[in-house]
Amino acid sequence: MISYFFLSKKKKKKPKGSKSGLKTEGQVHLRSARRLCELCCANRGTFIKVGQHLEALDYLLPEEYTSTLKVLHSQAPQSSMQEVRQVIREDLGKEIQDLFVSFDDTPLGAASLAQVHKAVLRDGRTVAVKVQHPKVQAQSSKDILLMEVLVLAVKQLFPEFEFMWLVDEAKKNLPLELDFLNEGRNAEKVAQMLKHFDFLKVPRIYWELSTKRVLLMEFVDGGQVNDRGYMERNKIDVNEVSRHLGKMYSEMIFVNGFVHCDPHPGNVLVRKHPGTGKAEVILLDHGLYQVLTEEFRLDYCHLWQSLIWTDMKKVKEYSQRLGAGELYPLFACMLTARSWNSVNRGISQAPVTATEESEIRDSAANYLPQVSQLLNHVPRQMLLIFKTNDLLRSIEAALGTRASAGSFLNMSRCCIRALASCLGTLGVLVRKGSCSLREMVEKWQIDLHEFILSVKGLRLANWVLALLCRLFSASH
Repeated sequence: MISYFFLSKKKKKKPKGSKSGLKTEGQVHLRSARRLCELCCANRGTFIKVGQHLEALDYLLPEEYTSTLKVLHSQAPQSSMQEVRQVIREDLGKEIQDLFVSFDDTPLGAASLAQVHKAVLRDGRTVAVKVQHPKVQAQSSKDILLMEVLVLAVKQLFPEFEFMWLVDEAKKNLPLELDFLNEGRNAEKVAQMLKHFDFLKVPRIYWELSTKRVLLMEFVDGGQVNDRGYMERNKIDVNEVSRHLGKMYSEMIFVNGFVHCDPHPGNVLVRKHPGTGKAEVILLDHGLYQVLTEEFRLDYCHLWQSLIWTDMKKVKEYSQRLGAGELYPLFACMLTARSWNSVNRGISQAPVTATEESEIRDSAANYLPQVSQLLNHVPRQMLLIFKTNDLLRSIEAALGTRASAGSFLNMSRCCIRALASCLGTLGVLVRKGSCSLREMVEKWQIDLHEFILSVKGLRLANWVLALLCRLFSASH
């Protein structure tokens, strides 16, 4: 299956099914995707996390894979109620009936490491109870060892592919995700960090009933962020939700350097705010965060500024500073999920088209050795940023809201603030003055560009209005 996957993305004429039993390419993809999904479900834990990440690569993998693996986000294999009771008894020292007035046996969702149940405490508070699968702790080290063996086997079969970074990242991140107290601390930190966003809701943690394997949170209901039908039924503007996500993650990445790295649809919900009626984003599952060093964060800011303003000399410079070497064109394409031609023309100048997405998919396999080489050389911080970008683009694709000029301008504002803040803390008056002036000029540039866009839209509206007036006058 591995060899077929590497070859299947190349452009070729699709064979037609025949009476001799030959299957079409789509049928082979679907069969392989189902087998992969079954493999992930059978092995649980780390395997499900890998499957979840593959599902997010909808701009890269065949649709049969991404649609089949979607179930791993919220419909992964469940622990039995007997196992749930055992974990709660061992960690909290009491039976479920002693802690809760009611406890739903059917989980709200089951993921790779845990599942969540709705319950009501003795004092009447409705809570979400996150309970770790009982065998995950013991199984995780075996999963990582097995993954290491498989990666070494792939290396023997395909010497050009370097995937040891995947094992290294799993070794580092999985213990953090398995500690729910760490998750609770991350939730409180990001809630405080982004408290100025009135559209963001991070559920409150109830520490008195939380342990490393059990986490009690405020219960907040909503629809999954990729559920366009839910938003339409509840009159939630999908473009507004997409803008909110862009603002949140630009702030986390460029300004604070503390990034929620698991924004798959099961972890990001949306609802109408009970008071204001506006769209509200609910951010869940805070086990996996990436802390960016200042040097990395600022280089990344400079790179995105260069991409947005089409400064190709600096795109090359900052891509190479981030470890891309001579593969900087591929690096830029992977970050933006755009073709190299679009990067050169300016990613904020024209939206991605279906033709461009198809071209990216069709040529992806030709560059897999280079992608592998690139991922093996970039800073480790970059790997979770790639994963986060993939998941966010997957959400945009589901909502039909691929990044617009407006969202790039908001991203650019965050970059400017981050760079200005850094230079401003040097304490040198001259540098402070030049930094403030530069920040002011760059913000004026963005405001002017935004004004031009709005004028273009207004001009078009005026032309339409004038045409309607003429037609109305002529009819009378």
